[in-house]
Amino acid sequence: MRAPITLDLHLPNFNYPDTAPEAVFERLVEIAATAEESGFSAISVMDHLHQIPGVGPQTNWMFEGNTMLAALAARTSKVSLGLLVGGVTYRNPALHAKITATLDIVSGGRAWHALGAAWFEDEHRAYGFDFPPLGRRFEMLEDALQIARAMFTQERATFEGRHFRVDGALNNPKPLRGDIPIVIGGSGERKTLRLVAQYADGCNVFGDAARAKHLMEVLAGHCEDVGRDPAEITKTRLGVLAIAPTHEAAMAKVDFLRRAGIPEERLSATVMAGDPDEVAEQAAAFIHAGIEGLTLTIPDVHDLETVALAGRTLGPVFAAQPA
Repeated sequence: MRAPITLDLHLPNFNYPDTAPEAVFERLVEIAATAEESGFSAISVMDHLHQIPGVGPQTNWMFEGNTMLAALAARTSKVSLGLLVGGVTYRNPALHAKITATLDIVSGGRAWHALGAAWFEDEHRAYGFDFPPLGRRFEMLEDALQIARAMFTQERATFEGRHFRVDGALNNPKPLRGDIPIVIGGSGERKTLRLVAQYADGCNVFGDAARAKHLMEVLAGHCEDVGRDPAEITKTRLGVLAIAPTHEAAMAKVDFLRRAGIPEERLSATVMAGDPDEVAEQAAAFIHAGIEGLTLTIPDVHDLETVALAGRTLGPVFAAQPA
């Protein structure tokens, strides 16, 4: 079951102009509804407990991701929904699978289950979570991936891993599609993409088109090693979109990001920018590199006209992809 992501609107920030706490959820509903109506196939949120560097001040608002996804699921009808991505250190993996199965029921079968090895040490320290060395976190991730699949597909899940176990765990009612797609986030060539080849229905990588092409070649090699067809995996890329009706207006948005302190190297590796024709051309380069879906953050996502323009521009570009 491939991950149903062709064009995903990623929402990492919840502080919008002239929007008080009591109004922010309805604003999110407006954003999600606009995305759904204009061509986005998915909505995702981060799995963080306070804001992360590069997005905003630590004290900015941050919601528990699964709770917010369930709320948005009840107010939408077509978009698929998932964390991008769930930190393996934050929850017991069987409980996390149960949460995603609940989201699947709430949404009418639109959930996907995304996991990663977690990275934000400061957040772990602040909230009292252990932050093991990276090698151990990858061991935990591999356990969690196998537990999730068992929870989604088996009548009673039983698994004994290095760090997690389940023994006859029930997950009823079962996912509406008989399973839930699993997505792994990250661009690590040796471990992350190997886990994608072994266990995942989708991946989410970082970088420009040349980097994406290289990573897809690495993934294909891992798939060959484990005897898997790479076509079974939805291949997506995370980046930033600065789009406007004119080139000049889009470049003004890029200048705003530059003034916010984003280094030039990061801008060139992550940002797609321009008018609709320019953005569609840049998206086509990712398709040529083997990417089948984009996950996009839009810095001015509170502007519904910008969200609609993004969906109308890129929805048709990726609608023909097989996800």
